[in-house]
Amino acid sequence: MTTSSGVEPPSSADTVELLGLVAQLEQTAFARLAADSRIAPTIEQRLALTRFAAAAVQRRDRVLARIEELGADPVAAIGQFDGVLEEFDVRTEPSTWWERLLKSYVGYGVADDFCRLAAQGLDEQSRQLVLEVLDDASHSELAVAELDAAGAGDEVLTSRLALWGRRLVGEALSVVQRLLAQRPGLERCVRAGAAQAAAAQAAAASASSAAAPTASAPPNAPAKIFGELTAQHTRRMARLGLTA
Repeated sequence: MTTSSGVEPPSSADTVELLGLVAQLEQTAFARLAADSRIAPTIEQRLALTRFAAAAVQRRDRVLARIEELGADPVAAIGQFDGVLEEFDVRTEPSTWWERLLKSYVGYGVADDFCRLAAQGLDEQSRQLVLEVLDDASHSELAVAELDAAGAGDEVLTSRLALWGRRLVGEALSVVQRLLAQRPGLERCVRAGAAQAAAAQAAAASASSAAAPTASAPPNAPAKIFGELTAQHTRRMARLGLTA
């Protein structure tokens, strides 16, 4: 069955696949934040990072519970993405605390953005859950505050972090590209989300112009999502005063 836009909607299995990815990203975030808490420069940062790690476990378990509600095996769903960021981590090993913070904010942010975009095509309950889980910006705020303070007046550090950010986004987009190539279910979620967004935009434009809506071809979802991910990355870098 296809929607009025001609795009096949995600199946329950597709939804579970995306939820499994989100759960794995939260599991990975827990491990990363716990590791960061051991090497953070200050006690305040260590305490904050341990709290963020605990929150990641709670978010992961919310997603796993939704997978179970859909009649799927949560362990199998999260397990299929075990090591999904392993190659990314090997290729982007930070050499300083500041590079580590930027990697958390920029590098892993691309994966979160991808899941947000893909979730737009899901059923309402699953979509809202993904958006809520990925909306916790506490760790991002810490990273931004620390990086902003460190880069103030330090042009050498700022230049190095700008280069590091460009490397991070390139590697992160490669992860997304592999996921779309290897996981047809994720691509269907992306296409459905892009079609839904396009339909909403067309409806809004039609309402504002009082013109009859016209049919349009389904959007080129893969191209659109890479454009969106790149735009989000540029906004993150600009927030830090860094050139994307």
